[in-house]
Amino acid sequence: MIYQHDTGNPRNLPHFDQSLIWSAIFLLSLGLVMVYSASISIAEAGRSTNGYPAYFLVRHGAYLAAGLVAGLIAFQIPMRLWQKYAFHLFLLGVLLLVLVLVPGIGREVNGSRRWISLLVVNFQPSEFMKLFMVIYVANYTVRKAAYLGNFRKGFLPMLIVMLMVGLLLLLEPDFGSFVVITAIMMAILFLGGINLKLFTGLIGFVVMGLLTLIWVEPYRMQRFFGFLDPWDDPYGKGYQLSHALIAFGRGEWLGVGLGGSVEKLFYLPEAHTDFLLAVIAEELGFAGVATVVALFACLIIRAFVIGRQAALRERFFPALLAQGIGVWLGVQAFINMGVNMGVLPTKGLTLPLMSFGGSSIVVSCLALALLLRVDWENRQLMKGYVV
Repeated sequence: MIYQHDTGNPRNLPHFDQSLIWSAIFLLSLGLVMVYSASISIAEAGRSTNGYPAYFLVRHGAYLAAGLVAGLIAFQIPMRLWQKYAFHLFLLGVLLLVLVLVPGIGREVNGSRRWISLLVVNFQPSEFMKLFMVIYVANYTVRKAAYLGNFRKGFLPMLIVMLMVGLLLLLEPDFGSFVVITAIMMAILFLGGINLKLFTGLIGFVVMGLLTLIWVEPYRMQRFFGFLDPWDDPYGKGYQLSHALIAFGRGEWLGVGLGGSVEKLFYLPEAHTDFLLAVIAEELGFAGVATVVALFACLIIRAFVIGRQAALRERFFPALLAQGIGVWLGVQAFINMGVNMGVLPTKGLTLPLMSFGGSSIVVSCLALALLLRVDWENRQLMKGYVV
């Protein structure tokens, strides 16, 4: 939908997509409120928080402020420069994924080495790799458009990249990020016009690979079977999911009221991160969850519309970048929601724009800034300006 105040005069178009901006504002604002609500009890009881109830609220607010500043800076950079340095960003992402595996540099938490300590905060390279992969694959697809039907020249290099990045992520291990990045790569190649036979083969290869990875790791198998029947072992492998489902059940239509969740009182692990939606469901009910789903749907639809507007103007890199961001946010939100509702196996993925986590919030704000930049450049071209 294009907003116009004066029909027939494109110079009267607003500077930005209003639906996109308001969807993002509501998601970020609701996330801030719900992170505070979900984390008060944990903060009051924690040694590292000194019993300060607003500890996570203050940190989340600081991450959000940093993300908005980073997004403002990123918005100033033209799309042609993002395209020019796409490969450099990819190399930076690979370097960070290697560094996080180096003892003494990477920080291990709960058996996973996914973070690099920056003294006051922990930096998670896999979150930034998602954005770097969107930029890199969009650029690759545009450059290799003539060879996307050729296995050796078009498909094989990207398959090698997928396997290399996947190996680094699985060594952490970060299976959730691997799934999201794989989905991003496949979606952008599909949108870019890859040969259908090659794409079908890629889907088969990925499905078999994911099933194999689940089969060979006992903890992944436990999570899978725990997802199928969490009540079979509600105090073991089905603990998180069973309490998430209890939270959904208690919420009913309108919830128990903001701050009234019982499950966040040390029953539901990671209530302010991976299982924030369960707290939303308990406190705001079906209405709250439906609102979150609707806001994400609006944001993702706008991303695809912005991408299509760019494609119609033969701006193919910005088009694939915008739609790739839509795929990324959509897939990650879908997986997180599916895990919270018991539709998908438990995975350590945050709810974009909402869950507590510095790297996730900052990189989500960067992605929104790039999406707004694509939209802004589209509108400048419609007004007859050169970008």
